Amino acid sequence: MDAQKLEDKLTCAICLELYLEPVTLPCGHNFCGDCIRDWWGCRDKACPECREHFPDGAELRRNVALTGVLELMRAGPAPAPDPDPAPALGPDPAPAPGSGPGARCLRHGQPLELFCRTEGRCVCSACTVNECRLHERALLDTERREREAQLRAMLEVTEQQATEAESQLKELQEQSSQIQSSACTLASVVSSKFSCLLQALEMRRTLALTDIEVAKTQALTQAQDEERRLRGHLEALAHYDRRVRDLLEQLDDQTFLQESQLLAPPGPLGPLAPLQWDEEQQLAGVESLSRLYGLLLDEGSHPRAPAEAADLGPVEAPGPLAPVPSPVCPLRRKLWQNYRNLTFDPDSANCHLYLSQQGQQVKHRHKPRDLAGPRSFQLWQVQCAQSFRNGRHYWEVRTSNHSVTLGVAYPELSRHKHGPHTDNIGRGPSSWGLCVQEDRAQAWHNGEARRLPGVSGRLLGMDLDLASGRLTFYSLEPKAQPLHTFHAIFTQPLYPVFWLLEGRTLTLCHRPEAKLPPGLQEEAAGPS
Repeated sequence: MDAQKLEDKLTCAICLELYLEPVTLPCGHNFCGDCIRDWWGCRDKACPECREHFPDGAELRRNVALTGVLELMRAGPAPAPDPDPAPALGPDPAPAPGSGPGARCLRHGQPLELFCRTEGRCVCSACTVNECRLHERALLDTERREREAQLRAMLEVTEQQATEAESQLKELQEQSSQIQSSACTLASVVSSKFSCLLQALEMRRTLALTDIEVAKTQALTQAQDEERRLRGHLEALAHYDRRVRDLLEQLDDQTFLQESQLLAPPGPLGPLAPLQWDEEQQLAGVESLSRLYGLLLDEGSHPRAPAEAADLGPVEAPGPLAPVPSPVCPLRRKLWQNYRNLTFDPDSANCHLYLSQQGQQVKHRHKPRDLAGPRSFQLWQVQCAQSFRNGRHYWEVRTSNHSVTLGVAYPELSRHKHGPHTDNIGRGPSSWGLCVQEDRAQAWHNGEARRLPGVSGRLLGMDLDLASGRLTFYSLEPKAQPLHTFHAIFTQPLYPVFWLLEGRTLTLCHRPEAKLPPGLQEEAAGPS
């Protein structure tokens, strides 16, 4: 057959080039695989030549025979065989290693232009007819492109793992810094408590500080172990990256294909192990000293101590995060006149939120407690057991870190997640909230946010005046100052509600003398 006529028969009617990976339609016509897919991507599923329509589920099948003819045609005429070939000894010899682009088959003397995927070796056109006739074959450049695509895809995965490892390393370093800062704070708390006691308690103070130091050392040692693990994974990824890049620059196809089959990426990174650091455990042994100090003052051991204690603020009930006594500004002292001791409602808590301290503290943990109840939030939220319908009420909250939201909401606040947000406090008309972030705060209501300056301390206050329709958020460290005030006509009872990120802890501060005003005891009780 004339070469031009043969080429016309092997030409795709869409791209007008020789078939590339030809496929056959149910009607019998052939096209390049990519050409017919692009054609169907913007038109109905029909044959471009005979216009026969096909169902959406029609499959494209590779034309194996036509592919073999095209491979032989592209390979060109084979050189004349050696008239006196050497007798073959044993099995067919494999292609010579280290041969360049012009390498030839040791058995047939023809160029190594194809790759046998079944046997995983380079072969010539004669090998495909004699030994590899029923095997899956591909052109060398086609096989290389596919292998390069696989390696580049794997390279993207390793780069993502490297990015994740660097992110976890940064998070680990931040946690280590927070632990060091937290250890200093705990040491200050312990020192402040013991400084008010007699010299006889000095040994107890030293012991408590030693326990904190030991716990800090253990936690930081664990952090260092995790850091070594992450750095080792980064080094393995970097080594794999260098090997892949060197292999991609390899000019010899056979060497490339052989070494690419032996190249394996490092194993998965694995999650970052949580650091064993518990502030509550470190302070558990010294909280009773606050009550002991108050008892000594009441017995008159220090005549001037009551007046000084009044200037320093109230003696708080035992809690894991009781602040160091500091001077109380007149504004905060005035707000204390309407102070309310609140507790969390366990039935409303998300399954990742753990309550402690008789319902005064909530902590977000990665592992869920159990199945969620019918009244629990699907979001990382919890509300208080108390609600308020009228009057004026004030309460204070201490947070362990940023990324928390506090506010009030009507009973109709949805328990389910709607939209992309992880909380719904202030996202609709039935709630008002303050979102505390690392570098700023935001006041939310009805889906609108107002940006506020960053919160300097972790102690926050909320003043709810239902008679005048005001809800004010306060930052209390180093002194009391208002952050934002909402003005609204509240038509339903309001429940304090909170959202917190994983690893955060939130504590409702209690004052011993705080009581509900007459007539509000039953109204402030949570729903039955």
